[in-house]
Amino acid sequence: MRVEEGYLEVPGGQVWYRVVGEGGIPLLCLHGGPGFTHYYLEPLEDLAEGRRVIFYDQLGCGNSDRPSDLSLWSVERFVEELATVREALDLDRLHLFGSSWGGMLAMQYVLDRRPELESLILCGSPASIPRWIEDCGELLAGEPPEVRETIRHHEENGFTACPEYAAAILGFYKKHVCRMDPWPEGLERSFAEAGYEVYNTMNGPSEFTVTGTIKNWDVTDRLGEIEVPTLLTGGRYDECRPAHLEDMHRRIPNSELVIIEDASHLCFAEQREEYMRVAGDFLDRTERSS
Repeated sequence: MRVEEGYLEVPGGQVWYRVVGEGGIPLLCLHGGPGFTHYYLEPLEDLAEGRRVIFYDQLGCGNSDRPSDLSLWSVERFVEELATVREALDLDRLHLFGSSWGGMLAMQYVLDRRPELESLILCGSPASIPRWIEDCGELLAGEPPEVRETIRHHEENGFTACPEYAAAILGFYKKHVCRMDPWPEGLERSFAEAGYEVYNTMNGPSEFTVTGTIKNWDVTDRLGEIEVPTLLTGGRYDECRPAHLEDMHRRIPNSELVIIEDASHLCFAEQREEYMRVAGDFLDRTERSS
């Protein structure tokens, strides 16, 4: 299968991109984090049958430049980065996929820029970080008391880089981020090559403790403005809980919702064959209708 890789100039530096496949209406994939790299999205290359599937590492992580400038880590700059990547790759017709933060970025792009899109796929992407925090708090309550106490102690004292903290949060991650054992290599590589300056600045120390600049991000009341055909997906045990996705589905006109059973935040990897069938069918149907 044809592969193209290279670098593009964006506000703040250069980002690395990868194109798999050829022909058709391309699918541009936005990774999560912020700052988590494209590697864990590699299963989506399965969709490169008759279309290009495009990945890029957002500025500050993976193969892209890593400038140490906190002013760069804003939702607005990442929206501009996305628009710049699209223009540079000449993506006039486009399907857009976003995982977690990547879906948040996609929603902000759609709401702010009103771009022409064939479709939008959101995977485990919240419309409200305050709701995400509340939902994750309820999930965290299911962890053993001694684990919760370890997490509380380390977060209150700023010891979140400590191995003991990493061990304490792992149980949550194995239930609600990825339930595969062992974890996929791409997920491991994303943790290894993540941009933690970006993540800590915008998110915070963990998936369930959001103290960064996006902690008040909420587009719930604007979801009715999204006019692009939209597929919402998530896992039954996702940290972006099904009830949150169901509420988004009710608010987004012309949207569809699929909850993947026996899966969590990385449902496209955990139930790979089923997810690709669901996503591929949606892409094909939207192309036929357009």
